[in-house]
Amino acid sequence: MRPIRIGIIGFGKIAREQHVPSIAGYPRFELAATGSRGGNGQPGVPCFADHRAMIRDAELDAVAICTPPSVRYEIARDCLEAGLHCLLEKPPGVSLGEVEELARIAGAREMTLFTTWHTQANPAVGAAAKLLAGERIASMEVIWHEDVRKWHPGQDWIWEPGGFGVFDPGINALSIVAQILPGALFVRDAELTYPANKQSPIAAELSFASPASDGALTASFDWRHSGGEAWTIDIRTEAGRHVRLLDGGGRLEVDGAPRPVEGAGEYPALYGQFLDLIDERRSHVDLRPLRLVADAFLVGRRTATEPFED
Repeated sequence: MRPIRIGIIGFGKIAREQHVPSIAGYPRFELAATGSRGGNGQPGVPCFADHRAMIRDAELDAVAICTPPSVRYEIARDCLEAGLHCLLEKPPGVSLGEVEELARIAGAREMTLFTTWHTQANPAVGAAAKLLAGERIASMEVIWHEDVRKWHPGQDWIWEPGGFGVFDPGINALSIVAQILPGALFVRDAELTYPANKQSPIAAELSFASPASDGALTASFDWRHSGGEAWTIDIRTEAGRHVRLLDGGGRLEVDGAPRPVEGAGEYPALYGQFLDLIDERRSHVDLRPLRLVADAFLVGRRTATEPFED
């Protein structure tokens, strides 16, 4: 069987550290091209400064698009219209409308569009979802605090409109809770804190409602945290069970005791799913995390704080 020739557009840290080894783990994939404006691609693999040149010259079957979200729609549209299956890094776009249009194009051309949320692919997240299925939720507390200087040094785009600000990591938490809660989730209140010199928030405090819960459902996102990441999701059920995800969804505790889980890991699992979707000519488009972010901006109250310098 001929390998699926795949290109990576937007060849940065996440592409190099996660996408390349995950692609290499599947013999049916062949990394055939990379795209980088600076020309810094994978050694031994052709690198293109422009995605149109890659589409024209690299003889691809699929692409993984890892660019900042502000340019993702145009690139994905061009790739789908050229007959390439598309995997989108999170977040899949800067608006719901963009991603819905990409899904329409993919459907019309019978191509695969895969909106990936890597934290959802963690085996601990799947195990938590099974534990909570059919339960009434008494409370949920999400803490997603980290240091922006560590994770996004010098990345000015992330502070601009469409850059998401603290929701760039926060959407990972939202993708998990959308996956594991047994009912729909709605943003009811949001306080968004903006540095005086930035266009996107550095912190956010959210409260939610759900038909599966009458209790307090909250999330706290903050980019001013130091001393290591605080990525936890605490959920208590009305039946008295305590389900806790730690390390960004990497570890699971149930009623205070560790619950071991096994799986391929986030990105290898995503590429396995991408293969299945391509074989079946299906798309998987999950807009729930992006919709929660959009709703937070819609209902959010803006609070100003001192200027922030990276």
